Amino acid sequence: MASAIIIGSGIAGMAAALRLRAAGMDVSVFEANQYPGGKLHAFELGAYRFDAGPSLFTLPELVTELFELFNEQPKDFFQYDRKETVCHYFWEDGKRFTANANREIFARDAAAIFGVEASTILDYLHKSEKKYELTSPLFLEKSLHKIATYFSKATFEALKKVGSLDLGINLHSLNEKSIVEPHLVQLFNRYATYNGSSPYLTNGVMSLIPHLELHKGTYFPVGGMHRITISLYQLALRQGIQFHFQTKVEEILVKEGRAIGIRTKDNEHFADYIVSNMDIYATYKKMLKHEKHPARTLRQERSSSAIIFYWGINRQFADLDLHNILFSNHYKKEFEHVFEQKTLFEDPTVYINITSKEQASDAPAGHENWFVMINAPADFGQDWDACVAQARQNIIDKVNRLLGVNLASLIEVEDVLTPPLIEQRTGSYRGSLYGAASNSKFAAFLRHSNFSSQLKGLYCCGGSVHPGGGIPLCLLYAKITSALIISKS
Repeated sequence: MASAIIIGSGIAGMAAALRLRAAGMDVSVFEANQYPGGKLHAFELGAYRFDAGPSLFTLPELVTELFELFNEQPKDFFQYDRKETVCHYFWEDGKRFTANANREIFARDAAAIFGVEASTILDYLHKSEKKYELTSPLFLEKSLHKIATYFSKATFEALKKVGSLDLGINLHSLNEKSIVEPHLVQLFNRYATYNGSSPYLTNGVMSLIPHLELHKGTYFPVGGMHRITISLYQLALRQGIQFHFQTKVEEILVKEGRAIGIRTKDNEHFADYIVSNMDIYATYKKMLKHEKHPARTLRQERSSSAIIFYWGINRQFADLDLHNILFSNHYKKEFEHVFEQKTLFEDPTVYINITSKEQASDAPAGHENWFVMINAPADFGQDWDACVAQARQNIIDKVNRLLGVNLASLIEVEDVLTPPLIEQRTGSYRGSLYGAASNSKFAAFLRHSNFSSQLKGLYCCGGSVHPGGGIPLCLLYAKITSALIISKS
């Protein structure tokens, strides 16, 4: 029986472990923390429950198909509800918009509020769908670093229509040309943040992202986002996958150009295949110190990070939903601060996630659990105590202005997550949320591949390698990576 070692139990690591186990392999997972899930974790603060990390759930079939690999009924272990409302949006000039998950309704409502033609919006969304359909088989479902990928029918179809992908224009310019109306331009610009990039730098192909929300839908897992982690972990245990928690991998063992095992503090462990679910920077700099490093890849610009406040709020807000955005009045300056000046902007865009809107038990009766996040630069040695204090006041001031409240008086409990803490807890280099940024048209090709070109038997999955970060992509590159390994076994 072939064997595999997975380094890290993030969502991609667990998904890869399950796929390899389904192929008949003996699989062991080594995790430095005392819990599985990486960023997809949860905690309690007083009487409030919080999902610690990712808060948006799309493409649930990528989770449920993992149960189906073992002939289990997903609904027996993992349930989710489709949201009718994608997000509530707020602007400083008093504009408000409730984004419906049905794109026809979205277009109709947006036309009424922003004074644009519904057909203009629908045309944009249909083009978003076409981009997704063209690029998904190439960029999301296969390795970009295998020659065979470029000789597939899907690749030829994409190349024939490459002009429709808007690779030669940045996302903001595309949105400004296509939509014109500034509120809607800003709304569609924000999708660049889904991979930690700037809409003023990343290319127009990123306009495919709205298709995931406004056609394929957004969902809420029963039990919260952490239920994704728990259900997959329990599935892994049922299938005999071995987990070693609080067991940090210090070195990937290499012999004659092949990864053969790992070294922990107390022991060495050997396997036919090694899969790193760690940040690619940490994989090389900490676990492959004596091997040649892909310098160009490791020098890539870091994606944005975040400052997140977890607040227990002594009130309920009828005009807020599960997902809410309070926009900056100077969006371009916000991204210039994050990526160029490596600091916070005084008027940040504020994202508020409130799971108690869907799951009342996450907060006491009459209260809400607020996950409040703003864009932040990666950690380059900034004074994060000062940044947190600045961010807290700026967020409170914005909420007070746009919602007409005295927010500080409503905060009962509080915790905060910063870029240095993100790196400390998850190994993400400089606390970046998505590894490398996608602030260039060639970013997808510069990401590290799902396999090592110099060490046989070494594979990679996670937010810092192809195709990128976020739950759906993590699950997809677990699929890519495991398929590469299975083809070799």
